[in-house]
Amino acid sequence: MSDFNSDYWSIYVAGVTFVSILACLLLLWITARKKVVSDGDNTTGHVWDEDLREMNNPMPRWWMWLFVLTIVFGMLYLVAYPGLGSYEGELRWTQRGEYDAEVEKAKQELAPLYSQFAARKAEELAGDPHAMAIGERLFMNNCAQCHGSDARGSKGFPNLTDKDWLFGGTPEKIIETITGGRHGQMPPMAAAVGTSDDVKNVANYVLSLSNSPHDSLRGQLGRSKFTACAACHGIDGKGNAALGAPNLTDDIWLHGWGEPAIVAIINGGKTSDMPGQAGKLTEAQIQLLGAYVWGLSNNAVAAKP
Repeated sequence: MSDFNSDYWSIYVAGVTFVSILACLLLLWITARKKVVSDGDNTTGHVWDEDLREMNNPMPRWWMWLFVLTIVFGMLYLVAYPGLGSYEGELRWTQRGEYDAEVEKAKQELAPLYSQFAARKAEELAGDPHAMAIGERLFMNNCAQCHGSDARGSKGFPNLTDKDWLFGGTPEKIIETITGGRHGQMPPMAAAVGTSDDVKNVANYVLSLSNSPHDSLRGQLGRSKFTACAACHGIDGKGNAALGAPNLTDDIWLHGWGEPAIVAIINGGKTSDMPGQAGKLTEAQIQLLGAYVWGLSNNAVAAKP
């Protein structure tokens, strides 16, 4: 791996580029000087289909100079733009710089569109069909890859259409989540809970909190061991939005349901990440997107004109 941290590959790429250009020049020079012996009738002696003969005419001069100009252009291009290993080029052009410039230009062009929504609250925007149409497009382009086009999520990706929120479901909390992202982590708890039997008992107690099918005897035995989990989920199992600890009493299972799934989480823990959108979307876009997401689980309010 040390090869990738040295200048070797940069020098290698630059060398291959220079050799390729010199090879083109050499080929052009050899071709221009080589004389093909003709049969006296200015042909090479090659005949196809009985009467098609290859003539021995020299390459047109304009064609040769076109090759030369192409090589000169290539050399000038390599001076101006990156192409020789790690050399940045005199113009200091980069793909990243070009992308950032285009994004900034697009933001400036779209600023008037979003400015009309800037002073309005999320609850009000959720009832505006025009604002929600824009919010839906923002959601499709930036959120649907994980949460689905219907926003109902899947295993490991929260459903945004219900009332279950890990970090809080107010417009302010949703906007905060979109802006900075979230990092959820549950450490492995098997050692704190006890034996493998204790883990199964706790899993059944967790299932009992939401009246899900479970082994009632194991559930009773796991109640005392649940204190190892209560620091985050609360003694009543209703969770803690400040920590992103889920409510275990609502029968909503983000990472799978049933004893095997819960045992696996207790044993191995669980880590999940949602990337922040602050560097990708403007403040006005995030506000509109937050209003749209909030409206998904507050349909009665969002339907008001």
